[in-house]
Amino acid sequence: MNVLRAYDINIVGLEKKRYEYDFTSDDSFFAAMEQELIKKGNIQTHVLLDKSETMIRLDFHIVGTVEQVCDRSLDEYDEPVDTQQTMLLKFGDHNEELSDEIELIERNTSTINVARYIFEFVSLSLPMKRLHPRFRDEEDVDDEQDSKLIYQSGSEAANDSDDQSDIDPRWAALRKLSDN
Repeated sequence: MNVLRAYDINIVGLEKKRYEYDFTSDDSFFAAMEQELIKKGNIQTHVLLDKSETMIRLDFHIVGTVEQVCDRSLDEYDEPVDTQQTMLLKFGDHNEELSDEIELIERNTSTINVARYIFEFVSLSLPMKRLHPRFRDEEDVDDEQDSKLIYQSGSEAANDSDDQSDIDPRWAALRKLSDN
Protein backbone atom coordinates (compact mmCIF):
# COMPACT_ATOMS: atom_id res chain seq x y z
CA MET A 1 0.00 0.00 0.00
CA ASN A 2 3.03 2.33 0.22
CA VAL A 3 2.80 2.88 -3.54
CA LEU A 4 -0.65 4.42 -3.10
CA ARG A 5 0.59 6.89 -0.45
CA ALA A 6 1.98 8.97 -3.32
CA TYR A 7 -1.64 9.73 -4.27
CA ASP A 8 -2.47 11.37 -0.94
CA ILE A 9 -3.44 15.04 -1.03
CA ASN A 10 -3.22 16.87 2.28
CA ILE A 11 -6.33 19.09 2.45
CA VAL A 12 -5.88 20.42 5.99
CA GLY A 13 -4.70 24.00 5.87
CA LEU A 14 -5.42 24.47 2.18
CA GLU A 15 -6.80 27.90 1.41
CA LYS A 16 -10.00 28.27 -0.55
CA LYS A 17 -8.52 28.41 -4.04
CA ARG A 18 -7.29 26.19 -6.89
CA TYR A 19 -4.38 23.75 -6.69
CA GLU A 20 -2.81 21.55 -9.36
CA TYR A 21 -1.31 18.09 -8.88
CA ASP A 22 0.33 15.67 -11.32
CA PHE A 23 0.57 11.92 -10.84
CA THR A 24 2.31 9.23 -12.87
CA SER A 25 0.92 5.72 -12.64
CA ASP A 26 2.78 2.66 -13.87
CA ASP A 27 2.64 -1.14 -13.40
CA SER A 28 3.22 -0.86 -9.64
CA PHE A 29 0.11 1.32 -9.32
CA PHE A 30 -2.12 -1.26 -11.01
CA ALA A 31 -0.57 -4.08 -8.96
CA ALA A 32 -1.21 -2.16 -5.72
CA MET A 33 -4.89 -1.73 -6.61
CA GLU A 34 -5.37 -5.53 -6.18
CA GLN A 35 -7.64 -6.10 -9.17
CA GLU A 36 -7.69 -8.22 -12.33
CA LEU A 37 -8.89 -5.73 -14.95
CA ILE A 38 -5.62 -3.93 -15.68
CA LYS A 39 -2.18 -5.42 -15.03
CA LYS A 40 0.12 -2.97 -16.81
CA GLY A 41 -0.06 0.58 -17.98
CA ASN A 42 1.47 4.00 -17.98
CA ILE A 43 -0.81 6.97 -17.39
CA GLN A 44 -0.35 10.62 -16.51
CA THR A 45 -2.99 12.31 -14.39
CA HIS A 46 -3.43 16.04 -13.96
CA VAL A 47 -5.72 16.93 -11.05
CA LEU A 48 -7.16 20.39 -10.55
CA LEU A 49 -8.37 20.75 -6.95
CA ASP A 50 -10.74 23.61 -6.24
CA LYS A 51 -11.45 24.03 -2.52
CA SER A 52 -14.41 26.03 -1.24
CA GLU A 53 -16.16 26.42 2.10
CA THR A 54 -18.55 23.49 1.60
CA MET A 55 -16.81 21.15 -0.85
CA ILE A 56 -13.78 20.14 -2.87
CA ARG A 57 -14.04 19.81 -6.64
CA LEU A 58 -11.53 17.49 -8.30
CA ASP A 59 -11.14 17.72 -12.08
CA PHE A 60 -9.14 14.81 -13.52
CA HIS A 61 -7.47 14.71 -16.93
CA ILE A 62 -6.00 11.25 -17.52
CA VAL A 63 -3.86 10.38 -20.55
CA GLY A 64 -1.80 7.28 -21.33
CA THR A 65 -2.07 3.63 -22.28
CA VAL A 66 -3.02 0.44 -20.48
CA GLU A 67 -2.30 -3.11 -21.56
CA GLN A 68 -5.36 -5.17 -22.49
CA VAL A 69 -5.93 -8.68 -23.81
CA CYS A 70 -7.94 -9.00 -27.02
CA ASP A 71 -11.20 -10.93 -26.56
CA ARG A 72 -10.85 -12.46 -30.02
CA SER A 73 -7.15 -13.36 -30.40
CA LEU A 74 -5.92 -13.18 -26.77
CA ASP A 75 -3.08 -10.96 -28.00
CA GLU A 76 -1.91 -8.20 -25.70
CA TYR A 77 -2.18 -4.64 -26.98
CA ASP A 78 -1.99 -1.09 -25.61
CA GLU A 79 -5.36 0.63 -25.28
CA PRO A 80 -5.10 4.44 -25.34
CA VAL A 81 -6.72 6.31 -22.45
CA ASP A 82 -7.75 9.96 -22.64
CA THR A 83 -10.54 10.99 -20.27
CA GLN A 84 -11.69 13.98 -18.28
CA GLN A 85 -13.82 13.42 -15.18
CA THR A 86 -15.03 15.43 -12.20
CA MET A 87 -15.47 14.34 -8.60
CA LEU A 88 -17.20 16.42 -5.91
CA LEU A 89 -16.34 15.86 -2.24
CA LYS A 90 -18.84 17.60 0.02
CA PHE A 91 -18.08 18.18 3.69
CA GLY A 92 -20.48 16.44 6.07
CA ASP A 93 -20.65 14.62 9.38
CA HIS A 94 -19.93 11.14 7.96
CA ASN A 95 -18.42 9.43 4.91
CA GLU A 96 -20.91 8.33 2.27
CA GLU A 97 -20.99 7.87 -1.49
CA LEU A 98 -24.04 9.77 -2.75
CA SER A 99 -23.56 9.08 -6.47
CA ASP A 100 -20.81 8.24 -8.93
CA GLU A 101 -19.66 11.88 -8.95
CA ILE A 102 -20.50 13.04 -5.41
CA GLU A 103 -19.20 11.81 -2.04
CA LEU A 104 -19.62 13.09 1.48
CA ILE A 105 -16.44 13.31 3.57
CA GLU A 106 -16.09 14.20 7.23
CA ARG A 107 -15.13 17.78 7.99
CA ASN A 108 -12.08 16.67 9.98
CA THR A 109 -10.63 14.64 7.07
CA SER A 110 -6.97 15.57 6.74
CA THR A 111 -6.00 13.79 3.51
CA ILE A 112 -7.76 12.38 0.50
CA ASN A 113 -6.30 9.61 -1.63
CA VAL A 114 -7.11 9.99 -5.33
CA ALA A 115 -5.73 6.59 -6.42
CA ARG A 116 -9.16 4.93 -6.33
CA TYR A 117 -10.69 7.72 -8.42
CA ILE A 118 -7.91 7.50 -10.99
CA PHE A 119 -8.32 3.75 -11.31
CA GLU A 120 -12.12 3.98 -11.60
CA PHE A 121 -11.93 6.66 -14.28
CA VAL A 122 -9.36 4.68 -16.29
CA SER A 123 -11.50 1.53 -16.00
CA LEU A 124 -14.63 3.35 -17.12
CA SER A 125 -12.87 4.80 -20.15
CA LEU A 126 -11.98 1.35 -21.50
CA PRO A 127 -14.27 -0.18 -24.14
CA MET A 128 -16.48 -3.08 -23.07
CA LYS A 129 -15.43 -5.13 -26.09
CA ARG A 130 -11.66 -5.46 -26.01
CA LEU A 131 -10.52 -5.77 -29.61
CA HIS A 132 -6.96 -5.53 -30.87
CA PRO A 133 -6.66 -2.48 -33.17
CA ARG A 134 -6.06 -4.72 -36.20
CA PHE A 135 -9.58 -6.19 -35.79
CA ARG A 136 -11.46 -2.93 -35.27
CA ASP A 137 -11.69 -1.87 -38.95
CA GLU A 138 -12.57 -5.43 -39.90
CA GLU A 139 -15.35 -5.50 -37.29
CA ASP A 140 -17.01 -2.38 -38.73
CA VAL A 141 -16.99 -3.83 -42.28
CA ASP A 142 -18.35 -7.20 -41.13
CA ASP A 143 -21.28 -5.56 -39.35
CA GLU A 144 -22.37 -3.83 -42.56
CA GLN A 145 -21.91 -6.84 -44.88
CA ASP A 146 -23.49 -9.50 -42.69
CA SER A 147 -26.57 -7.52 -41.76
CA LYS A 148 -29.76 -9.34 -42.77
CA LEU A 149 -33.35 -8.21 -42.48
CA ILE A 150 -35.05 -10.51 -40.02
CA TYR A 151 -38.40 -8.77 -39.52
CA GLN A 152 -39.98 -5.67 -40.94
CA SER A 153 -43.13 -3.95 -39.86
CA GLY A 154 -43.61 -1.07 -42.17
CA SER A 155 -45.82 0.36 -44.85
CA GLU A 156 -47.17 -2.99 -46.10
CA ALA A 157 -48.49 -3.91 -42.66
CA ALA A 158 -49.99 -0.44 -42.25
CA ASN A 159 -51.77 -0.69 -45.62
CA ASP A 160 -53.35 -4.00 -44.63
CA SER A 161 -54.78 -2.59 -41.41
CA ASP A 162 -56.21 0.44 -43.23
CA ASP A 163 -57.95 -1.67 -45.83
CA GLN A 164 -61.59 -1.82 -44.63
CA SER A 165 -62.57 -4.81 -46.82
CA ASP A 166 -60.10 -7.18 -45.11
CA ILE A 167 -61.37 -6.47 -41.58
CA ASP A 168 -63.09 -9.31 -39.79
CA PRO A 169 -66.77 -8.30 -39.31
CA ARG A 170 -66.50 -9.05 -35.59
CA TRP A 171 -63.89 -6.29 -35.25
CA ALA A 172 -65.79 -3.82 -37.42
CA ALA A 173 -68.14 -2.92 -34.57
CA LEU A 174 -65.17 -2.14 -32.31
CA ARG A 175 -63.58 0.00 -35.02
CA LYS A 176 -66.76 2.06 -35.23
CA LEU A 177 -66.50 2.75 -31.48
CA SER A 178 -62.90 3.90 -31.73
CA ASP A 179 -63.64 6.13 -34.74
CA ASN A 180 -66.24 8.11 -32.75
